[in-house]
Amino acid sequence: MRTSFQALTMGLLLVSSAAHAQEEEASGFTISGSVVGVSDYRFRGVSQSDKDPAVQGTITVTHKSGLYVGVFGSNLAGWGTFGGPNLESDIFGGYKFPIGESASIDVGLTWYMYAGGVNKTDFAEPYVKVNGTVGPVALTAGVAYAPSQEALGRWYRTGAEFVAGTPSDPGDKEDNLYIWGDAAAAVPGTPLTVKGHLGYSDGNSGLGPNGTSVAPTGKYLDWLLGIDGTWKNLTLGVAYVDTDISNADRLPLLPNFGTVASGKSISDSTVVFSITAAF
Repeated sequence: MRTSFQALTMGLLLVSSAAHAQEEEASGFTISGSVVGVSDYRFRGVSQSDKDPAVQGTITVTHKSGLYVGVFGSNLAGWGTFGGPNLESDIFGGYKFPIGESASIDVGLTWYMYAGGVNKTDFAEPYVKVNGTVGPVALTAGVAYAPSQEALGRWYRTGAEFVAGTPSDPGDKEDNLYIWGDAAAAVPGTPLTVKGHLGYSDGNSGLGPNGTSVAPTGKYLDWLLGIDGTWKNLTLGVAYVDTDISNADRLPLLPNFGTVASGKSISDSTVVFSITAAF
């Protein structure tokens, strides 16, 4: 994630990239990207911005062979605090190839990095996605599996242990599994698209080295229902986001698994608004 200055810089880079699109396509490479403003940065149903707005950006370089590499950035707060300037900067890359006339397979890896944090907060997560269409509906099914790493370990069983600075299992390494499905369909005769998402997380039920966790309560579901409206290169979106994480599940992780100001849940239902400028 980026600060506002970094988001502006990314926007200028994207504009520059668009100006050279024809040259890039002639060489076999294309550059695409977006700058996004969201009312809450939800990662797998859990707020990474303390339920406050976030500015995000993505740049992807794709070769006609199907190979691609890109970067994603966003600001963090509260639960997502990893030290330094509280930024997330992800590098991803992979290979996407067609299967049949209306489907493709995407195999890649994301490296999650947190600027200014210690190395043990970063982790790698390989993924496989299958994309296809059924009539007017675009479908995606994906599996992401992160092998055992310190960033995913259960260093602290409770939030109280983290506050006291007494990890019960320092150096612990755990893995993490995420399975998800997405669906989107254009509303005929309108610039609107309806969308849905369902995800399942399976990881450790405690806190990692910096008091956070990819799957904070171990196993849980997250889902999203929303609608987007597009005009030229701008997209306005609204989505209902929720999880099945109960108050009883999150209680042992407090004060970490709650907003800084009030301690309220950062995984409860919410409505997220977004505006995206694509290039």
